[in-house]
Amino acid sequence: MIDLSPAFRNIVNGRAVPAGKGLLGALRYYGLDTISQKQKEAMQRRIMQGPPFSPEEWERILAYVVTDIDALERLLPCIMAEPEFDLGISLYHGEFVAVSALMEHYGVPIDLAAFSQLADKRTWSAIRDNMVPAIDAKYGVYIRGADGDWHFKMERFRSYLERQRIAGWPLLESGKLDMNRKTFEEMSKGHPELEELRQLRHARDKMRRVKLTVGQDGRNRTILWPFKAKTSRTQPKASQWIFSPAVWLRSLIRPEPEKAIAYIDYSSMEFLIGASLSDGHCGPVNNMLDMYNTGDPYWSFAVHIGAAPSYAKKELYVDVRNKYKNMLLAVQYGMGMETLAARLGVSSIDAHQMLNQHKELFAQYWRWSDDWVQAVLQSGVMCTAFGWNCRTGILEFNERSIRNWPVQATGADILRIACILMVRHGIKLLAPIHDAVLIESSAENIEADVALAREIMRRASRIVLNADATGTHELRTDYKIIRWPDRYTDKRGEAIWVRVLDLLEQHQNRHAIREIA
Repeated sequence: MIDLSPAFRNIVNGRAVPAGKGLLGALRYYGLDTISQKQKEAMQRRIMQGPPFSPEEWERILAYVVTDIDALERLLPCIMAEPEFDLGISLYHGEFVAVSALMEHYGVPIDLAAFSQLADKRTWSAIRDNMVPAIDAKYGVYIRGADGDWHFKMERFRSYLERQRIAGWPLLESGKLDMNRKTFEEMSKGHPELEELRQLRHARDKMRRVKLTVGQDGRNRTILWPFKAKTSRTQPKASQWIFSPAVWLRSLIRPEPEKAIAYIDYSSMEFLIGASLSDGHCGPVNNMLDMYNTGDPYWSFAVHIGAAPSYAKKELYVDVRNKYKNMLLAVQYGMGMETLAARLGVSSIDAHQMLNQHKELFAQYWRWSDDWVQAVLQSGVMCTAFGWNCRTGILEFNERSIRNWPVQATGADILRIACILMVRHGIKLLAPIHDAVLIESSAENIEADVALAREIMRRASRIVLNADATGTHELRTDYKIIRWPDRYTDKRGEAIWVRVLDLLEQHQNRHAIREIA
């Protein structure tokens, strides 16, 4: 199957497309006749309203649908005539679209009883309000206004940062603290004590309602939008997707009776991809590969530079290990000294030393990364080994983003191939999650399916990274099995989820008392 959406996106990725990358945008890009956007949206709205349809409306709807079919027939030769078009790559991309449709069809199993309560507007509004005093007790950054609502106060937050000695928070040009969602997320990685506050702010600012799209069968489904990101990763709408930034919501994931699910993720994926892409560049020494092959590159790096003794048990140095994990991933994509210092909560001198240690130890990677940036800026195009392209110089010219692109795009290729092979081998695949997958099976067969899925994921990494017989370029995987009646949990959201359940129970008790009264 050839899907013209990823085929067109692959051709124009990084280029300006005035009418967008949808079907109408593609037609206009090639100068082909098409209906207007307003006409298309009007027809879509009428169809979504549902029956009854008059005979005239049926006729207009059928005519509208035929315009899409005719458009594809006219668009195909234009796309196939492009020099970037490759039939093999398009068939590979088309198969992944089919796999994505299958995942959308299956959906992710949700605890429907808990979701139904959270989806109730009044119930969720009450919980949102009660979450503030419960979580803000250790932060002291919210006050209740005359309107009865809770308000985040910047001066209180600044005082909290001073009390906790969290220095280097990014500032806006005005001198105010940058409270952008991405900034808060980055700072929380280096300061885990901020995570509950980050999730509270997300719930207050972005979750006026719990908008997960859950069917009557208790399955969360939304369009995964494969190939939508410039790196070709999927980009489902966050408010409708269970694996959204609100990680505590993931505790709604619960297998059905006699079923089990498994979350299988690649271990240190971006680290090994960087090591593999740079392998053999300007010399044979590859310390990144050596560290990955120790089993935990983040801990190995911390020990190597003396941040932890070689005889220590890493279980006793979790904070140190996490600190250097954040550092390695950030520095790999060109994060600067001041930003790194702010993220990790260290001085500029310490951040400068970390950068130097990274560049000295992984000199081969940095030579490759620098050469990659220069080659891309000269050629104006980036491409993965499996044919995903992105142009630079018009929309994409940020150096840090260019460094980041090949690792992210290669990771997308690996996960795509893994998903395709899993479906070919009969594994019930429910969702792709950046560098992981969620699968489902019967309770008695889940271990066998997990073993097969992990082997397929390793094989996919070998295919893309061209691993040799020793497996030095092979990605490891970790996994977690959840059987009924247990539910999925994410450590970052466990505390919030427990609070939400407690507040939900309190709300139900108050409601029951009112009903009795």
